[in-house]
Amino acid sequence: MTLALAFPPMQPVWWRFRPAELRIDVDPRKARPADTLVPVHERMRTMGARLHDMPQFALGDPGLRARYREADGELYVYIEDTRRDRLVGYTVFNRLIELNRRADRHVRAPHSQYDPAYQRRGLASAVYRWALGRGICLMSGARQSPGAHALWQSLSRHCEAGFADLRNKQLSYLGREVGRATLAELHTRMFLLGQGWTLERFRRETQMA
Repeated sequence: MTLALAFPPMQPVWWRFRPAELRIDVDPRKARPADTLVPVHERMRTMGARLHDMPQFALGDPGLRARYREADGELYVYIEDTRRDRLVGYTVFNRLIELNRRADRHVRAPHSQYDPAYQRRGLASAVYRWALGRGICLMSGARQSPGAHALWQSLSRHCEAGFADLRNKQLSYLGREVGRATLAELHTRMFLLGQGWTLERFRRETQMA
């Protein structure tokens, strides 16, 4: 499947409305893995179902595999334990309604939920790196949890990263570092640039002030 997102060639950096029939996956803001993954897995195993022949990519663990699909510009990645024949979690790369239309073409906000038994195994990190490697630019939500912020800090060592103020659908660049007070603001967002992106190009394409 070809992604609707159009991203074209990561350099290290210094820093510490949607069709109902397609939206049958999960809503990460409301659901828990146990509530949603069993029926999703059944559809993945049913011949002729929309979720049956999804493409996949390796995670570095022979017992786990990632399968993905795109719906209305949002990307869904499911992690499957092939030894136990079950889904163990997912990451959704959401569109951000807070962004203007031009920035929406290039930026997605990832949200992950994984079974507790599979947490702290680097699954979210591997999925985010895969997305960044495809040229997808990532942006955090408002007020990251300490765990999420630590993950983004780790990823920022391998790609261009920074902070922006987001309000009235307009991004304003804050720099590669911000103070604690600024970081705690609801309008402060961290971003990671996908492969092939530079800060100058990101500012131009998203019209970031």
